[in-house]
Amino acid sequence: MASTPQHLGIHRLEGFFWVARTGGYARAARAFPYPITQPAVHQQVKKLEDELAVTLFERVAKDRMALTPAGQRLFDFVRPFFESLPSVIRSVRGGEFGGTLRVSSSSLLLRRLIPAWVQRLHAEHPSIEIHLEETGDDAPALLRQGAVDLAIDHLYETPDDIATMKVAALRPYVVLPEQHAQPEDEPVNLAALATLPFVAYSQPRARELQFMALGQHDVSPVSTLSGSSAETILGFIAAGLGWSILPWLAGDEPASEAVQSRPLPSPTAELDIVAAWRKDCPENPLLDAMLEAAPRA
Repeated sequence: MASTPQHLGIHRLEGFFWVARTGGYARAARAFPYPITQPAVHQQVKKLEDELAVTLFERVAKDRMALTPAGQRLFDFVRPFFESLPSVIRSVRGGEFGGTLRVSSSSLLLRRLIPAWVQRLHAEHPSIEIHLEETGDDAPALLRQGAVDLAIDHLYETPDDIATMKVAALRPYVVLPEQHAQPEDEPVNLAALATLPFVAYSQPRARELQFMALGQHDVSPVSTLSGSSAETILGFIAAGLGWSILPWLAGDEPASEAVQSRPLPSPTAELDIVAAWRKDCPENPLLDAMLEAAPRA
């Protein structure tokens, strides 16, 4: 019994691939990505058959070769590699990298910040796929677990093992039903709103930011409603069911039919939104490309 070779020459596999793909030695020589003669292609295949101790082709016409069952099995294995190799070479030479980058963020940022960001990325690197995940989980924990490659969020504290880059800022706005009687040319009187239901996020971290702002103004609403997203909260308010404080991207403001929005009166503060990743993560050109396309805050 012939021994199984531990290594097969890439050139012999390449010759085999082109003969199998084109159906003949002459056609394979013409299809090669570099100059080669028909006898040289034949020698590549013959040496491969000798190494494997199997017949890979049978002649079915004067200039036509067909795969044997063993040849078909080998062709099914090597075909994806050789068919994708030219595009991979072009990508590497052009600084292009394919693959999937896993990104987590909040619903607001997924709708308002990230779409334009991904557009910029794809303009330069169209082969990169982005898997976006809406999550309210702790961003550093997701990064440490390897669940995501990049987290885009507000961090209360930045752990020593997490690197960050500021990409945006959130500014708090008071949102009220359109028919609410508070004068538009005066700061919102939060104390006067305390008797109305407060519409809060159901997600704990976003809800904590809202109640932190309420605490800074010594306001304690008599009752609360909960919504899972900014759109849900705005829908409740448009229906006249209460009021809320929504963090929104600086330079923009919450907008919805039958809703008015006002900047939160002082004391207030912007919240930094950062792109965060593990400092010890392996070199990742997809992550580098995503950060290069990030908004400049």
